[in-house]
Amino acid sequence: MPYQEISVAELQRKLASQAEGTQFVDVREPEELEQSRLDGFINLPLSHYQEWSMRLGEILDPQKETIVLCHHGMRSADMCSFLLRRGYENVKNVQGGIHAYSLYVDPNVPRYM
Repeated sequence: MPYQEISVAELQRKLASQAEGTQFVDVREPEELEQSRLDGFINLPLSHYQEWSMRLGEILDPQKETIVLCHHGMRSADMCSFLLRRGYENVKNVQGGIHAYSLYVDPNVPRYM
């Protein structure tokens, strides 16, 4: 089963409602988080896979809705596929990533290259 995609508008609604039972994951690098971030996200940078992969079950609940974010939506798509292969069932990729969130939802969220 492929992962689902959600719009940045839907992400905004979930963040605003503090959706119970939803976990938010940002797979960008720490340097990227210094430039731009959204509150409420757990940071699991893909380049630090060795540091968090063995503890994934402690960090994320496979039964909960999991929303994954990156800069433009490509790395988060990779993470969604990775999570599905490990038994996570309710995984969603944010279309366009934090860049689209800044463009279409909140221009106060800094954009970067």
